[in-house]
Amino acid sequence: MYVAMNRFKITPGREEEFEAIWRNRQSNLAEVPGFQQFHLLRGESNEDFTLFATHVIWETERHFMDWTTSDHFEKSHARAGGASTEGMYLGRPNFEGFNAVLAD
Repeated sequence: MYVAMNRFKITPGREEEFEAIWRNRQSNLAEVPGFQQFHLLRGESNEDFTLFATHVIWETERHFMDWTTSDHFEKSHARAGGASTEGMYLGRPNFEGFNAVLAD
């Protein structure tokens, strides 16, 4: 199992808008070999930002890597950003990838 996570710092007051972008996106992940689950997680909020993370479970790291060079990846990221999101993101997402060493 491989877990791919991106952490996002979102401007206070823009959380609902950020969630709507993910809720209304056209996702083709279910069609991608090795994809297992997707979660959008909302973390702590403070006066500077609200923390969100995407948590995607893949069968293997190779499946994830193959997805990042696929047409599905290009299509899913084609509308990321844009004028409507200006000022929403506080910096670039922070990617973290993990290979499972123990699963119960």
